[in-house]
Amino acid sequence: MVRVPEICTGGGEDTVLAHYRMAGASGVGMKPPDILGAWCCHACHDAVDGRNTQGRDREWLRFLHAEGVLRTLVQLQSEGKI
Repeated sequence: MVRVPEICTGGGEDTVLAHYRMAGASGVGMKPPDILGAWCCHACHDAVDGRNTQGRDREWLRFLHAEGVLRTLVQLQSEGKI
């Protein structure tokens, strides 16, 4: 759902929930709630968490991550899970 161009593997078996960090919802030793998560492949997760940005702008990655959270919410709602 995050879809970082040129590195996204499309998910499948390596799909993980990448939590979107923001003030008031996370902090030191405090993971954000799952509702602020986006399903994404391992490569996209590494990019949005800053482990392997491959030179990509951090704010752009945060934007892609936020879009991924919205796509995940839409998917979950369409499946009747939220």
